[in-house]
Amino acid sequence: MVPLLSLGIGLSLLLLWARYKGIEYVLVHHRWIFVCLFLLPLSVLFDIYSQFRAWVVQKLHSAPLQHSQRVRYIQAQVREWKKEGQKTYMCTGRPGWHTVSLRVGKYKKTHKNIFINLMDILEVDTERQVVRVEPLVTMGQLTAYLNPLGWTIPVVPELDDLTVGGLVMGTGIETSSHFYGLFQHTCKAYEIVLADGSLVRCTPEENSDLFYSVPWSCGTLGFLVAAEINIVPVKKYIKLHYEPVRGLKAICKRFTEESEKKENHFVEGLVYSLEEAVIMSGVLTDEADQSKVNSIGNYYKPWFYKHVEKYLKANKTGVEYIPTRHYYHRHTRSIFWVLREILPFGNNPIFRFLFGWMVPPKISLLKLTQGEAIRKLYEQHHVVQDMMIPIKSLEKCIETYHSDIKVYPLWLCPFILPNNPGMVHPKGDETELYVNVGSYGEPQTKHFEARASTRQMEKFVRSIHGFQMLYADCYMTREEFWEMFDGSLYHKLRKELQCSDAFPEVYDKISKAARH
Repeated sequence: MVPLLSLGIGLSLLLLWARYKGIEYVLVHHRWIFVCLFLLPLSVLFDIYSQFRAWVVQKLHSAPLQHSQRVRYIQAQVREWKKEGQKTYMCTGRPGWHTVSLRVGKYKKTHKNIFINLMDILEVDTERQVVRVEPLVTMGQLTAYLNPLGWTIPVVPELDDLTVGGLVMGTGIETSSHFYGLFQHTCKAYEIVLADGSLVRCTPEENSDLFYSVPWSCGTLGFLVAAEINIVPVKKYIKLHYEPVRGLKAICKRFTEESEKKENHFVEGLVYSLEEAVIMSGVLTDEADQSKVNSIGNYYKPWFYKHVEKYLKANKTGVEYIPTRHYYHRHTRSIFWVLREILPFGNNPIFRFLFGWMVPPKISLLKLTQGEAIRKLYEQHHVVQDMMIPIKSLEKCIETYHSDIKVYPLWLCPFILPNNPGMVHPKGDETELYVNVGSYGEPQTKHFEARASTRQMEKFVRSIHGFQMLYADCYMTREEFWEMFDGSLYHKLRKELQCSDAFPEVYDKISKAARH
């Protein structure tokens, strides 16, 4: 009784203080209070609902039976839009706050919303080694389903809530990408509802122009209703080797060497300063030294990037065996390291032990409740960018980032980029090794200004034939955007499929002017 009374008194005092200071003040300067009291519990409830729904669907096998009906409903909505005179562009009816991108598209309020309730795993075909899924299936949902069956997808992008649709229409990457390429390169087929309401299937052999144009198109060629993705056998553990490296030239040299080794199943780098990094390489295995097994995904464990930093501080190499699914989602609990700014004490052992099971808060809920003041604050004092550059330019890139934004850690993830048709391919005719450089946090340079500094980064990336992930703030002009990306096939398809009256151009969906 006494603890409950104390808790009630504490909450009452907190509410009185919040009322005195003003809700906006509390949300901006003490956001962790709102996150702890409201967003974390709501996130847990949402997870419980999602997992229960997935369990029911799996047990009743209702997904394949309802898929065709749901697709026909989408087609009917598109045809109804045509009958109404095609007055506005179309877009998916999924609320903008519900996506993992930190921005919300303004176009959702003005375009015709087509509701797409497709969130189920449809089929696992072990003979063909493919899984057929609907676009709102998440990475957490997919690995939880496939791993117990002895399978996984070759590229499992970080964060549980990333969806297949977002990764197909945008892009996705993981530490196995130095071998398999980007998420799009592991896809075998797409099923698309076009602007006229027809349903088409595209593969590298069938409707190949559409197949290669869908990735990075952000839903401006049609609505994705299903995808077939390669699956590969999974093993119990990742044997992960940690190597601290000092000196920028040495960091880039060792990272490139590990990225070029095909015997490495996973390669990752965390850069903690201009001269300090930890390079990690991993291989799948069923055998493990039990004394070195680290279930890093358990809620009470340290955040992964802080765990890795221990090897740098101790200046020693190390080997651990991490359960495979824990490895796939190793950065999820801390949203890489973004959560340190929302919950500064989130990695404290006491907090992890008592409340770590509720972490992380849903990114969608963070966006929904952020308010205009927080949005502007983050826009001006926060960087979330992923730039994909040729690995030969890595040293120059890190130096540029250090000068322009000085955000650490930096996330390094290598990937092979084949010379396929589409918006993103190497400058030459040969497959080339690239690296994704992820920067997430508050810039430490005194001269940082969001628009000017980001444009400077975008200019540098264009100059070395790199690419910017389209979920992030994009300040490029239309001309600069199409200098970075190859729009030849994309524009050809938009004309052939009569998309100009049905969907905005991709630039008009992802530019800074189109989001808030």
